Amino acid sequence: MHYLDFVFIFIFTILVLITGVAFAKAGGKDMKSFFAAGGAVPWWMSSLSLFMGFFSAGTFVVWGSIAYGSGAVALGIQWTMALSGIIIGFVIAPKWRKANTLTVAEFITNRLGQNVQRTYTYIFLIISLFTSGAFLYPVAKIVSVATDFNIYYCILILGAISIIYVSIGGLWAVVVTDVLQFVILVSAVIIVLPLAFSQVGGVTEFIANVPDGFFNLVNNEYTIWFIVAFGFYNLVFLGGNWAYVQRYTSVKTPKDAKKVGWMFGALYVISPVLWMLPPMIYRVYNPGLVGMESEGAYLLMCKIALPVGMLGMMLGGMVFATASSLNATLNISSGVFTNDIYKRLNPGKTDKQMIKVARISTILFGVLAVVVAMLIPAMGGIVNVVISLGALTGVPLYLPIIWTLFSKRQTAKSVVTVTVFSLLVNAFFKFITPIFFSFSLNRTEETILGVSLPILLLLVFELYFISKRKVDPKYATYIEHKEKQAVLQVADESKDAAETKNNSYSLRVIGYAIAASGLIIASIGVYAATGKYIILPIAGLLLGLGIFIVNKNKKKIDSYVDRAILT
Repeated sequence: MHYLDFVFIFIFTILVLITGVAFAKAGGKDMKSFFAAGGAVPWWMSSLSLFMGFFSAGTFVVWGSIAYGSGAVALGIQWTMALSGIIIGFVIAPKWRKANTLTVAEFITNRLGQNVQRTYTYIFLIISLFTSGAFLYPVAKIVSVATDFNIYYCILILGAISIIYVSIGGLWAVVVTDVLQFVILVSAVIIVLPLAFSQVGGVTEFIANVPDGFFNLVNNEYTIWFIVAFGFYNLVFLGGNWAYVQRYTSVKTPKDAKKVGWMFGALYVISPVLWMLPPMIYRVYNPGLVGMESEGAYLLMCKIALPVGMLGMMLGGMVFATASSLNATLNISSGVFTNDIYKRLNPGKTDKQMIKVARISTILFGVLAVVVAMLIPAMGGIVNVVISLGALTGVPLYLPIIWTLFSKRQTAKSVVTVTVFSLLVNAFFKFITPIFFSFSLNRTEETILGVSLPILLLLVFELYFISKRKVDPKYATYIEHKEKQAVLQVADESKDAAETKNNSYSLRVIGYAIAASGLIIASIGVYAATGKYIILPIAGLLLGLGIFIVNKNKKKIDSYVDRAILT
């Protein structure tokens, strides 16, 4: 990498940190501000944050590796996420918003009781340590491939950066920086695509030189049954993961929650094509990568195609986009610990004291994520860790809770039984049978087992309760509590005005950051030896968009001030 690439990485890092830290006050007023952004996040902003948090868990490394090796199979896998988002928008997201709770753990307490909440909280926090590490590792891998820095130093530095702005700004910082990262990353990907195609002689030459079956959506390893099972896993993971549920509960109405899911689905129809083409193109450019080397295919293509400076900007966008999943997980893990463990043990603490605990716990969870990320190479690489972790834990942990959103019959015992039994069975076939019985499941079988067993068990319990005409005694109490919360959450005029001010402030911060990004990209384009024809127009578009957003929301804040003076 050229020294200018490092300069632009540093500049972009400072820009993201300033954007996140700008919400130290807005995100630190009270628990709801820190963990749910006051319940006032605009639906489109929450959807972009959901998109960035979900796709960036390993898109460039995990799915990029699959795209390099298997081609369009990576598209087939990711298009299941689009269908999942649309279904969630129709069915699951509005249910979560109607539950009127701050976290999933709070919903579990209201619906199933405190003992069940404790069980799920401890399981979730343990699994979150591994998922956080799995989110951090791809970020470090990207930086390591691009810069030749030691991957362990990259893990330490990037973990520290994420911890800083999540612990200071809370969910507002996560959501706003997600929106900025989305805009920058989309711009960077649009720039890299035509330049990448030019490295292999254009689109026609690319198509002519790909391996046989490269455009098939399934293959022997990733079969149609794997795609179906993984699609259902995505539906459950996206609809029940505690970090993603925040995106449905932090908007104002159930109708807005629907839009969050729908927009996510629409974005995932288009985005996999943009994300996966560079590593697929690199397969034609250099077909010689083997094993874990393919995890760096995306960045290797960018290193070849992008002009000096633009690689640094692209790397910065990819790093912080990928770090988005880590940030969301850190925020919700801290929320679960602070709101559902510490608060119950120390009920008399003030909001100021609770925010201090939230920030300290964010730092501690971040440190643990760093440790786990450092262990991933010893676990067989990120592809193995992400897919196996999902198959083992995703559906058993999240589906039983989603089921209780719709069922008045499932009880505390039935839900915990399904989760614990499914996790034990999955762990048995993953860790015990290969060692003691010389028998292991392939990727498709592992995923199908992880998905189908919890469904079957829940269905058996549901049919049994129906035959006995049994309704969970806690269900009536839950409905009463939910209706009471709905009344309490009806916003008065002063609260509405405050929410309008916070939204306008957040949009202005985004506007300034986008405009600054446009100027940075323009400075790269002016001196670029290649690609000026695409870099400069995109820079101009970002600058104009940023100025438009700032001016539009400045008027809204001025209007808010006028109303405040009159009242």
